[in-house]
Amino acid sequence: MRWTPALLAAAALPVLASSVAASAPLPRPDHVVVVVMENKRYDAVIGHARTPYISALARRGANFTAAYGETHPSQPNYLALFSGSTQGVTDNSCLRRPFDAPNLGRQLLDAGLTFTGYAEALPSAGYTGCASGTYVRRHNPWVDFASVPASLNRPLSALPAGWDELPSVAFVVPDLCHDMHDCPKGDADAWMRRELGSYADWATAHNSLLILTFDEDNGTDGNHIPTVVLGAGVRPGDRVERVDHYAILRTIEDAYGLPPLGAAAQATPLRLG
Repeated sequence: MRWTPALLAAAALPVLASSVAASAPLPRPDHVVVVVMENKRYDAVIGHARTPYISALARRGANFTAAYGETHPSQPNYLALFSGSTQGVTDNSCLRRPFDAPNLGRQLLDAGLTFTGYAEALPSAGYTGCASGTYVRRHNPWVDFASVPASLNRPLSALPAGWDELPSVAFVVPDLCHDMHDCPKGDADAWMRRELGSYADWATAHNSLLILTFDEDNGTDGNHIPTVVLGAGVRPGDRVERVDHYAILRTIEDAYGLPPLGAAAQATPLRLG
């Protein structure tokens, strides 16, 4: 057989179709849970002996090997993830006056969807104080925006017992021990399995996503952080393209048909399919 241009093009069609299918957007998820942990470089978590559960999640889902935080220290990274901007914040000082700025929580509510932030050790729903025990406000970005109702700032104990009762998007922030900030990372790994292991299993069968990311690294690897996505339609495997918190925000906004906020408008969504 002589391979004419027409035959070559025809032979390539299955490959092209497969490539298109692999990069096609996922269906709109019923639920997205975003978990944010603290101050660990990529190789201190993914594949590390002390974090076997999170490493297993990375093998089961999309493991972003080139994910990076925006800056140091913690607080501006949380704001970037939630609003597409660091809002000019450059430190961890308690923000006593909320921003009047667009944010993911308000976007979801305005679109007829739902949002709730769950913070471990938050002393009471709607609490706006700077710190209480192992809770710190600097890791809780939704409390920093005036347009997000205080009633949606809830303690982790309010997380629904049935995963189908979750809001459209939930942020889950562990306390200073279970986010790897103050305690051994093995404690955080066990916490992740205990608190969200059943959700990770449930999400794949129920058109939902789990996103685990970190705010920043420990200052030793160019702000290289772990980021893993698991759930319905997510193709397991490593993703080598560079991504950041703005890409995560863009992914959630695209999933629900929301306009991208701030720097998320220039970010490429995470490649999940």
